[in-house]
Amino acid sequence: MSDIWQRSSNILFLVFITALLWMIFGAVKALIFFSVIMLWIVFHHIRHLVLLERWLQLSDHSPASIPAGSGAWDEVYAHLARYVRQHSQSQEMLSIALKRMQSVTSAMPDGIVILDMNDRIEWCNQVAEQHLGISLALDVGQQITYLVRQIPFVEYLTARQYSSPLILKQTRLQGLIISLQLVPYGYNQKLLISRDITRFEKIETMRRDFIANVSHELRTPLTVIGGFLETLSADDNVSSSFNKRALALMTEQTTRMQRLIEDLLILSRLENEQNKVNEKIVNVVSLAQDLLQDAESLSAGRHQIRLNVASQDQLLGSEEELRSAFGNLVSNAIRYTADGGEIIISWEKRHDQGLFFVQDSGIGIEPEHIPRLTERFYRIDNSRSRETGGTGLGLAIVKHVLNRHEARLEVISKVGKGSRFNIWFPAKRLVSGNA
Repeated sequence: MSDIWQRSSNILFLVFITALLWMIFGAVKALIFFSVIMLWIVFHHIRHLVLLERWLQLSDHSPASIPAGSGAWDEVYAHLARYVRQHSQSQEMLSIALKRMQSVTSAMPDGIVILDMNDRIEWCNQVAEQHLGISLALDVGQQITYLVRQIPFVEYLTARQYSSPLILKQTRLQGLIISLQLVPYGYNQKLLISRDITRFEKIETMRRDFIANVSHELRTPLTVIGGFLETLSADDNVSSSFNKRALALMTEQTTRMQRLIEDLLILSRLENEQNKVNEKIVNVVSLAQDLLQDAESLSAGRHQIRLNVASQDQLLGSEEELRSAFGNLVSNAIRYTADGGEIIISWEKRHDQGLFFVQDSGIGIEPEHIPRLTERFYRIDNSRSRETGGTGLGLAIVKHVLNRHEARLEVISKVGKGSRFNIWFPAKRLVSGNA
């Protein structure tokens, strides 16, 4: 406020002097004096504006490089120097923070790429350069999909469904398997985090191969042993009742081991990510009718079994895998339902989704057990499961089949009243029965 009064008083003083000269020397000389003073003021301001423009064009904007000013410009340059000094301090602090961040991310075992709203590379650490085959010095500002061109990655980026990571085999570095996870942050920016999971994938492959190899190795001798046991059990010359009982038990356990191996082989195939779903149109009505016949054969007249078909829609998927999943639910219902109980097999369309369910009037399941039913070898009652011939892998197989078909399992049960296992298929998996 004092500066304004100072400048106003200077102008008033100039006007006063001009008026005084007018009265003493006349109007012409007074106007000449006033014009000279105004020209000097304009020249003074133009000179300082030129100095300011030259300073703005300099590459060095340090406070020391600011030109010296006079009059009102001295104060302008003083304010500018303070601003530049504060700006330099802020920049220095940001630079230190950025170097710390880069140092931390460079020390991380994971790759980090910062992408802008248009998926262009803003920054990356050295690990990301190795994982993705990119260069910070050369590729800043480039679209990430120009450099990482695998189709699964492009689809993952455009789908914008970042809840789960993408497993990607790098073609530039043979044998390298990485997990990619996109994390949105800020204003439409994204962090792309890459992790080398080659070792874990190799361990998982070894585990699957071990299960498959052991299962194959055991299957042949068990088949031979089972064949001889069946022959001996049927031999009338075996007189001892104890021997016949022993042979029957051995045959039963051999059959159970064979079923266990078959289930392990099925699980191994389902868990193999390279084993893609062999999709085709599956006639669910026909499949349900086959399941009804199998159920009646397994039940041997001990249960009332009904088939309810309320839809002619078909499913897009693997008939072999769906038969395995549906069959496990049906066989479980028969095992855990007492003689005279009722079992319903149903296929219908509800809320634009496909619904296949198996309902029984069996022993039911306590609520605390339901979340763990699909775990391998999880049994509510071990003795009951062994008596009925279960392997403990049936519902684990069901879970993997449903995951591969984008379906979900819903279990509704009440102890002593029975259980109902619903399988919900998304609308995009349904094919009209008229197609």
